Amino acid sequence: GLGSYKFNRLKDVEKSTDDASSSTTSLVWPEGVDRDYVMSVVRGMWIARDLINLPANYMGPVELQEACKAIAEANGAQVKVIEGAELEQDFPMVHAVGKASDRPPRLVEIIKPATTGNTERILTLVGKGVVFDTGGLDLKPPSAMLAMKKDMGGAAAILGLASMLMSSQLDARLRVLIPIAENSVGGNAFRPSDVLTSRAKITVEVGNTDAEGRLLLADALAWADEEKPEMVIDMATLTGAHRVALGWDLPGLFTNDDAAYNRIAELGEQLGDPVWRLPLYKGYESYLKSKVADTSSTGSKPLAGAVTAALFLKKFVRSTIDDSRTWLHVDFAGWTDARPGRPEGGEPQCILALYAYLMERFGS
Repeated sequence: GLGSYKFNRLKDVEKSTDDASSSTTSLVWPEGVDRDYVMSVVRGMWIARDLINLPANYMGPVELQEACKAIAEANGAQVKVIEGAELEQDFPMVHAVGKASDRPPRLVEIIKPATTGNTERILTLVGKGVVFDTGGLDLKPPSAMLAMKKDMGGAAAILGLASMLMSSQLDARLRVLIPIAENSVGGNAFRPSDVLTSRAKITVEVGNTDAEGRLLLADALAWADEEKPEMVIDMATLTGAHRVALGWDLPGLFTNDDAAYNRIAELGEQLGDPVWRLPLYKGYESYLKSKVADTSSTGSKPLAGAVTAALFLKKFVRSTIDDSRTWLHVDFAGWTDARPGRPEGGEPQCILALYAYLMERFGS
């Protein structure tokens, strides 16, 4: 199922040829296979791949919002969209990142009650939804901008994972938060050295406008943290430093929960969806000091960028950390070269391992 994926919806001739031959192609099911599980996984992976592969003129803030609604409605979940003045007031950093675009920012919340009716356990997923990243006033060079349709890969991966979970039996309330923005250049764009007041009332000095994803995540994570969930997972195509350290195929995981990481890594090896742990090294927290705000968004040294980004996000899940509940941050590429089971293009690395782990922990 995963290897048969092909993104062709924008190629009419090829699509019509494929459609004409599709009636003669079917998946051969091995004896005893769990078909519902397979279809849930394939559907979730294809959803995520499609969302990443669509160019930004087809996948803007409204279109990503509508994708969220479609996935939620297909699974009987509730949807809320926050935008305009409400977004500016309650999620000021999401608003700041997206305000220069003529396609306004927003935040989408999806809620699916536990299958068992359990109201005590909460699992919250957060995905970075930057539909296109020019870098803002700290403008990217053209070569670096070419791949930026995939900068909403975190949102795509979380939606693919949420689709899998919502089609399964869960003993926890599932909450999905997707902050959405386009990081554009304009006269009203946020600037390097601006100081933003976050939802958590932590003031943030902007070190670089091309480090915008962590600002979206910070406001969404702060909202997630307020509800005191048992587990919070965020996913983002966040840093180039992650790719320097681990390459395109290996997601970097940061967490305060050793047991959770160990099991996810074990499952990842079994499923061909490997992951690698990176440290929340306290010694680098000093890199985030600011002379004018509570924290810098990027830090004072061009070193350990994936680590300092994770340390920045950690500030916004304070009650989760203090109460020894689980926070997991996934920094991943969201793209792959062609290889068995993974056609070239958008790829939601890590969600197969996460789905297997979450069903062990929250499945009913």
